[in-house]
Amino acid sequence: MQIGLQLPSFTWPGGAAAIAPVLGDVARAADEAGFASLWVMDHFFQIPVVGPAEHEMLEGYTALAWLASRTERVRLGTLVTGVTYRHPGVLVKTVTTLDVLSGGRAWLGIGAAWFDREHAGLGVPFPPLGERFERLEEALRIAKQMWSGEVAPFRGRHYQLAETLCVPLPIRRPHPPILIGGQGERKTLRLVARYADACNLFAFAGPDALRQKLDVLRRHCDAEKRDYDAIHRTALGVAYLAPGKQTPADVIRQCETLGRLGFHELIVSLPNVHERTPLETFAKEIVPAARDLDGPRGRF
Repeated sequence: MQIGLQLPSFTWPGGAAAIAPVLGDVARAADEAGFASLWVMDHFFQIPVVGPAEHEMLEGYTALAWLASRTERVRLGTLVTGVTYRHPGVLVKTVTTLDVLSGGRAWLGIGAAWFDREHAGLGVPFPPLGERFERLEEALRIAKQMWSGEVAPFRGRHYQLAETLCVPLPIRRPHPPILIGGQGERKTLRLVARYADACNLFAFAGPDALRQKLDVLRRHCDAEKRDYDAIHRTALGVAYLAPGKQTPADVIRQCETLGRLGFHELIVSLPNVHERTPLETFAKEIVPAARDLDGPRGRF
């Protein structure tokens, strides 16, 4: 079982001036601790489940580029970019740049978008859900075409590109891994089976719900003639290592459960990550224990 780290909040002691040094320390510690991946959210306002909208939030790809310069091995991505935020051609170019400058460590994490408040607040169009999924599928097709090296027009219902030129191509070949976030059984998991290298589900849904989602994904893979085992299956959870909260043994047990279900990677957010002690505990106790667990081996 691999362990990834998500950073959903930058509201740390010291205010804005402390964000850069604390974030740098966290990133270096995660890299040295053996975390497989490092993720930021792609939001412009803080989301309700984490905190008030007015709390500190960094723009995702600027933050990832900065993190790339302060790490050496950990993979980097957004969990996940809303398809509405950036034109797909520009998004693909952005991820390509991150991949080149990080030495082939970028991911494209993408989804259909959901946070209407930040769309309205910043003047970003927020079409109905059905259209957002149409745009998501076209964005995935654009990414595949641009990263194939084919320079040709793309004519979709929502996006029209005169030439899908992408130079330089990514270092990671055939392309940076594509992760689609979301649990929708009819549309999201079908798109995972058709286009993605990885999925991301919510660990807090519980074993029964997760088992059902993976069964649905497997059926979509069968329908698409896709190898289910080729998809890197990740789950997003919270690990609060503190007195009265969780212990390392609790997190290791969660890894065991997820491994039995067929997941390759647990991506955790640590509410007290800025204290550094949780990262040290992961490095000494959790990451090595998770690596030794029985279960499917990750593809990335």
